[in-house]
Amino acid sequence: MKNLVFDIGGTAIKYGICEDNQLINVYEIPTNAMMGARHIMDTLKGLIHTLSQETHFDAIGISTAGQVDPENGFIIYANPNIPDYTGTQIRKELENIYHVPVAVENDVNAAAIGEAIYGAGKENPHFLCLTYGTGIGGAIVRDKKIYHGSSFSAGEFGAMVTHGAAKILGGDFFDGCYERYASTTALVNAAAAYDPSITSGRQVFERLDDEQIQGILNCWITEIVLGLTTLIHIFNPACIILGGGIMSQPCILEKIKEKLPLSIMPSFGHVVIKTAALGNTAGLLGANYLAGLHIHKK
Repeated sequence: MKNLVFDIGGTAIKYGICEDNQLINVYEIPTNAMMGARHIMDTLKGLIHTLSQETHFDAIGISTAGQVDPENGFIIYANPNIPDYTGTQIRKELENIYHVPVAVENDVNAAAIGEAIYGAGKENPHFLCLTYGTGIGGAIVRDKKIYHGSSFSAGEFGAMVTHGAAKILGGDFFDGCYERYASTTALVNAAAAYDPSITSGRQVFERLDDEQIQGILNCWITEIVLGLTTLIHIFNPACIILGGGIMSQPCILEKIKEKLPLSIMPSFGHVVIKTAALGNTAGLLGANYLAGLHIHKK
């Protein structure tokens, strides 16, 4: 089985060919998201045309930013970072052109499925997955499948309220919420308030000899633990997988494991906290697996 796979993010589109569940070619181009939905769809079709010159393919798998209806393959909602993306009928448009099954899934859900089938979740049929980056994404995996909720939007862990005093009813949805305090953006903003020359997470970790930076990092990890504490007590998971580029820093997982037992009931202490294993290929591999399921449905 050979599938074409795409991972559409706000900054870049990763894409490639997956043959017998192995990525054999992976490429990346800028999304140019502000050019809007039509530009993204035209880009996708151009890439599919190019890849189709190299090989026959059986299906197309797409991991994408935005809230997705995976049953019908369209974007339920996308924020203004991708203008006019809300309502985009990805599956319908591509299946009408290429006459192969097309699977479409939210990017965090696709990454979670990738980890479930090929990565850190292979031995765990049930787990929670969180990704830390510009915001915080989440996914709920049950029996190696995504729990989507009543309208395909379950797992918005970044919108979990962790600072009630900062929540203003009728204000910004994310006031007082987890991603305002525990995302990579939150860490960089806190470090930049101390030193405006810091503009990335990488720079934070290059400055760990600075006691002030150490303190900022420690507070940020505490914010991560606050959110995990709530999720653990609600879901009672056996495993939580943490993703996002910043989680490649080993000291983060070490500190989380040090702090978490102080925050949860002993009866929940069996939960295993892992970092994601597949890096930036998780969404592509998840899209490949879902594309394969669509082949069998046809």
